[in-house]
Amino acid sequence: MQDYGIFLLDPEAKVISWNSGAERIKGYTADEIIGKHFSVFYPPEDIAAGKPNREIEIALEVGRYEEEGWRVRKDGSLFWANVVITALFGKDRQLRGFAKLTRDMTERRQVQELRLADQLKNEFLAMLAHELRNPLAPISNALELLKRARPDDVAVSESVQLMSRQLTHLLRLVDDLMDVSRITTGKIGVHREPVELTPIIHSAMEEVQVHLDSRGHELMVSVPAKPIVVHADAVRLSQVLSNLLVNAAKYTPQPSQIWLNAERTGNQAVIRVRDSGIGISAEMLAKVFDLFVQADNSLERKQGGLGIGLSLVNRIIAMHDGTVNATSEGLGKGSEFVIRLPIADPGTESKASSKAARRLPVGPKRKILVVDDNVDAAVTLAKLLTIWGHEVQVVFDGIAALEAAERMVPDIVLLDIGLPGMNGYEVAKNLRNLPQSKSSLIVALTGYGQSEDRQQAMEAGFDVHMIKPPDAERLGSLLMAPETFLGQLASET
Repeated sequence: MQDYGIFLLDPEAKVISWNSGAERIKGYTADEIIGKHFSVFYPPEDIAAGKPNREIEIALEVGRYEEEGWRVRKDGSLFWANVVITALFGKDRQLRGFAKLTRDMTERRQVQELRLADQLKNEFLAMLAHELRNPLAPISNALELLKRARPDDVAVSESVQLMSRQLTHLLRLVDDLMDVSRITTGKIGVHREPVELTPIIHSAMEEVQVHLDSRGHELMVSVPAKPIVVHADAVRLSQVLSNLLVNAAKYTPQPSQIWLNAERTGNQAVIRVRDSGIGISAEMLAKVFDLFVQADNSLERKQGGLGIGLSLVNRIIAMHDGTVNATSEGLGKGSEFVIRLPIADPGTESKASSKAARRLPVGPKRKILVVDDNVDAAVTLAKLLTIWGHEVQVVFDGIAALEAAERMVPDIVLLDIGLPGMNGYEVAKNLRNLPQSKSSLIVALTGYGQSEDRQQAMEAGFDVHMIKPPDAERLGSLLMAPETFLGQLASET
C-alpha cells in the first residue's frame, strides 16, 4: 500500500517490519530503519517531552492510540500525520508488539489552514469596514449641516467640498473592502439584465468628475452612436469603470488627459481606460489584479489606497463572463486597462436609463427617534433631521429607546445595531411589542452591511436596513414617502 505507512514494532517499540508506503512517506528503506526505535519519527521537542513513550503507554492501557501531529522524515523535513498505534497480544495475553499506521495529511492540513485564513481575512475585512463606518457617519452628517448653515461663505464652501471629496474617497475604500469580502465568500451576486453601455459610462463619469477636476485632469470620452447592449449589472459595471477612472487620475501626477473609449468588436463590447501616468513595470503587470497589491509601494504611501480596487474590478468582470487586462510600456509611460464583455443576444431590448439628477425631497413633519451610542453620529444626525423640519429625540442605549418610544410614539425609529447592554435587534423586537411603536417604521442604521446582517435585521422586526453613513438623498426619500420607498426597495430586492 503506497498511501499508508504500515509497520510493526517489537515490545520495546523498535521497528521490525516496513512496507512500501512507509518508505514513500518517511523516506527510509527497510534496511535503514528496521531495528531503530520508533521515536526517530518524532520532532526533538516531542522526544524531550517523552511523547513517544507516553503514546505507547496509552496503547498498552486502552488497546490503541490515535492522534494527528508533526512527524519527521529521513531528510529532517516535517509532515503532518494521522497516526494509529495498536497494541498486539498473543493468545497468552503476552505483549507481542505494536502495529502502527501512518497517513500523510500535510496537504489536507494546508487546505484547511488556507480556508481558515481566508475565512478570518474576510471576517476581518467585514469588521474593519464596520468600524470605519462609525466615525464616517458623524463626519457625513456634519458636512450636510455645514452645506446648509453657511451656503454663501466661499471659504466654508470650498472646505466643505474638499472634505466631501475626501469622505467620498474613504467611503469608496470601505465599500471596496465590503465588496471584496462578499465576493470572496460568494455572498454577493450580479443582477444581470440587458443594458446599454453608454448610460453606464455616463453614470461612472458623474461619480468621478469631482475627483478628476480636483486633480486638473480632462476626461476624453468616445462612445459609438449606435447603442451597445450587454448583459450586465449596471451598478456593478459603473463601479468597475469608476474604479479604473479614479486609479487613472490618482496615478497620473500632473494634470493631463484620461481617455475612455467604448466600441463593439465582433461579438464583444470593448472598453478601454488609458492614462499617461506613472505606468506599470513588466514585473508588476502579472499581479496587478491581486488583492492588496499596488504597482509601487513608495507611490502608494503618497497616493493612499489599500490595493483592492483592481482586484474588485477583476472579480466583478469575471462574474460577467468577461475579461480585464492591463498593459503598459513601462514606468513613466502610462497604462491602459481593457475590458471585454460579451454582447447581449441580438434583438434584446435594453432596460438601461440615464441617471437623473434628484433633489432632496421635502415631505410632512415626522416624529423621529434616533438611537445610537455614538454620540457624535446621533447628535449630528438629529440636527440634520431638525433642519429638514422633523421633530427629533435622541437616546444612546436600548433601555432609553424603549422609554422614549412610550412617551413619544414615534413615526420613525433610526436604530443602531451595536448598542451597549441591549443590542439593536433586541430593541427592535421590544419596540414591536409596545403599543406606541408597534406600527412605527424601524430603520436599522448600522455599519454592519453583510447579507446575513440584513436578513437578521428583517427577522428582528426592522423595516429597512441602511448602512452608515446614510445617503442624505436616500434617507430624505424614506422620510418623505415611506410606502413608496419600501415599494421600490422590495422591487430592487
